[in-house]
Amino acid sequence: MSKLLSFYFLLLISCQSISEKNETSLKNSPITDSLTYQLNELYQLGHINGFSVAITNEEGTLYEQGFGYANVHDSIAYTAETIQTVGSVSKTLIGISLLKAQEMGLLHLDDPINKHLPFQVENPYSPNVPITIRHLVHHTSTIIDTDNYNFSYVLDQPLSEKDTVEVFQFFQPPSSDISILEFLKKTLTIDGEWYSKDMFIDAKPGEKNQYSNTGATLAALIIEQVAGVSFSRFTKSHIITPLNMSSSGWLKSEIDTHQFSQLYMNKEVPFPSYHLVTYPDGGFITSSDNLGKYLTELIKGYHGQGTLLQTESYVELFGQEVQTDTTSQDAENPIMQLSYKKGIFMGFAPQHFYGHTGGDPGVVALMLFNSETKSGQIFISNTDIDGENKEAIEQLFSIWSTLNEYRVKYSNAKTLEKK
Repeated sequence: MSKLLSFYFLLLISCQSISEKNETSLKNSPITDSLTYQLNELYQLGHINGFSVAITNEEGTLYEQGFGYANVHDSIAYTAETIQTVGSVSKTLIGISLLKAQEMGLLHLDDPINKHLPFQVENPYSPNVPITIRHLVHHTSTIIDTDNYNFSYVLDQPLSEKDTVEVFQFFQPPSSDISILEFLKKTLTIDGEWYSKDMFIDAKPGEKNQYSNTGATLAALIIEQVAGVSFSRFTKSHIITPLNMSSSGWLKSEIDTHQFSQLYMNKEVPFPSYHLVTYPDGGFITSSDNLGKYLTELIKGYHGQGTLLQTESYVELFGQEVQTDTTSQDAENPIMQLSYKKGIFMGFAPQHFYGHTGGDPGVVALMLFNSETKSGQIFISNTDIDGENKEAIEQLFSIWSTLNEYRVKYSNAKTLEKK
């Protein structure tokens, strides 16, 4: 479990609003009606309890809609305002935050991590080669996730008798909750309770790429250390509030959770309520409505018009990967070739796509934009889509491909409007 769904996808693969005139025309357009109809048809395939989608461009959100149920038992509809965690899509906020901290003079991405940590971390196979922040963001730090990473998944309440399904034993009891600093100290320091050389690969930092949730959380801890505030507070000040993402945040105690979706193991079995100790790597709570505002900012930032960071920081965020070979690329499903090797916790794929995917127990999230058309799309679901469930995977890709098709139609329609 843990972030395995994210790995599966890896292998497969202020914000301006639109004008009232355009918003009305889009809501009543045949394109919108047709898209809603097709997505309703795909929902009826029946492998996902609830999901929401959005299509955005550099001006704002062009389409957003929810389908199915946020809570099946209580017949609560899943809407564009329904909130839930979005898995590793959360890491993109670590990237923005690191670059903001760099602009503020608090750190530099080429700094050794030990310059900013209250404890020492080194690869036991290459102790004389320092791990840098840049190694963390490119997933080349040599720090990897082991079974100890599962200690991050903590229940909000103890399991009841009806919840004692074997798979739920994966979660830790509420009494085991600790801080990010404690978790990483126990995991990565040589005297730590959970420390093992297996937390590192036998290579020099910078030599090999291996996706690491633990490394991402370590980057968030560095932000806390240099800024003197929690990662949650830092992102609220520099991302969430500036973009007016009013229903988004990291901690359930800090946001209004009445719109929070139940998460499901499958169509019938709900997961117990849980949270992540390592919340920066996958615990961002948001809706497709709010995430659409964030994606619009990323699109603007790529094209030198962002409001959160300076232009040169956005250039660094995306890595400016040159993409020329399009002969064998899957334009409909860019997530099949998404790579996180160049950007600052930002993936890139052929056909000029940028963004991130995410997965956790009961969570699937996809957020990508096309730099050529200046448009992007979002999918958030409250139901596990296991790699072995081929029908669920097919439903997901059908939804995503349909969004991609209509994203292009919206882009063409907007181009015609401007002529």
